[in-house]
Amino acid sequence: MGERPFGEVIAVCLSQAKGVPKHNVHAGQFLADRGLMGDAHQGGWHRQISLLAWESVEKMMAKGLNLKPGAFAENLTTLGVDLGKLTVGSRLLIGDGVLLKVSQIGKDCSNTKCRIFQLTGDCIMPKQGVFASVEHGGWVREGDLIKLMP
Repeated sequence: MGERPFGEVIAVCLSQAKGVPKHNVHAGQFLADRGLMGDAHQGGWHRQISLLAWESVEKMMAKGLNLKPGAFAENLTTLGVDLGKLTVGSRLLIGDGVLLKVSQIGKDCSNTKCRIFQLTGDCIMPKQGVFASVEHGGWVREGDLIKLMP
């Protein structure tokens, strides 16, 4: 009640190692205060879930790169979501009740270039990635709507 449609999930991605592209598993169980079950970033910290807009990935593809969801190690690839309008503390309701709270916008990369940078020539997560913690868990599936909570 009171939430506004904001976009949709087009991929749910995970990997078992950090710093590498993730693969689309199409649906995943999100655990409160933990993250996406089976993902390397799962844990009791503030960057449990990463989100990246497909529109950002398409801009990289326009440079001639062959990319798919998860290429930048994002857990959720979104469509129609203006992630640039989010601020730390913004809350997103996904599907039937998964609630994420934005905890960080962008991230600092280490001095060494990650595997994603080596593969793509750039890493857009430091500039355009959004990170969140899971406040209320449940399942997220491709096609689930994302709503911005007031």
